[in-house]
Amino acid sequence: MLEYTHPEVLVDTEWLMNHLNNPTVRVIEVDMSPEPYKNSHIPGAVFWNILTDLLLPDLRLNLEATAIEKLLSRSGISNETTVIAYGSYPGIGAWIFWILKMIGHEKVYVLNGGYSKWAAEGRPLAAELSSFPPSLYRAKSPDPNLRVPQVEVQASLDRPDCVLLDARTPEEYRGEVFMIKPPEGRERAGHIPGAVHVDHSLTLNEDGTFKSASQLHSLYSSQGITPDKEIFPYCAIGGRSGYTWFVLRYLLGYPKVRNYDGSWNEWSRLPDVPIEQ
Repeated sequence: MLEYTHPEVLVDTEWLMNHLNNPTVRVIEVDMSPEPYKNSHIPGAVFWNILTDLLLPDLRLNLEATAIEKLLSRSGISNETTVIAYGSYPGIGAWIFWILKMIGHEKVYVLNGGYSKWAAEGRPLAAELSSFPPSLYRAKSPDPNLRVPQVEVQASLDRPDCVLLDARTPEEYRGEVFMIKPPEGRERAGHIPGAVHVDHSLTLNEDGTFKSASQLHSLYSSQGITPDKEIFPYCAIGGRSGYTWFVLRYLLGYPKVRNYDGSWNEWSRLPDVPIEQ
């Protein structure tokens, strides 16, 4: 039975239950809307809004040092804080893991199963908003080894040693829908030519926890996504691909994975790049 390469990056609901009152631990809930958080969240969790806290108006990830530092400081997170990330949807926590690793945060972990597993187990929930005294945070420059730019993605289209991995839904991959539609109206539908499609949700069990290492290996290797190749995941805005980066890099130990966080939001609006449907 294969085991995760880095099981230490996951925490389970029991561990979090035992550390809810630890002042060195900060729990982060991330979502598109604050309404689910306002109704019910893990006690002590602070809320990050994807659209206003993490993204720019054009839906690109905001990695400006001042913006990141302001967000973490307002959340009571210092460079030494242990961060546990989750969302109303289980995959979001792994995206936050990628973001925080990008700016050099050491102690970040993903709640395996997220909110759904926590609530299903009947664990305590809160409705009052969580706030903490502001901290001092200093972000490092974004790590270029964790992301891949559009020009390199385009240059890889004919490389047999490289896999473009589309982590969106089948409907998005086929160009039938936009999960998140860019604001300018210049986007095109479809997928990057030659991209292999593996919906990121296929990596999860029904309770929102990650499937076993053996199951994950089978899922990806059956599509030709193997550790000897360079893997560039992408999705709509870089979230589900950041999640896929986490699964491949930390759970399966793939050595050459970089997130194309520009993703379809960027590619679909470039007039001269190829698109398949």
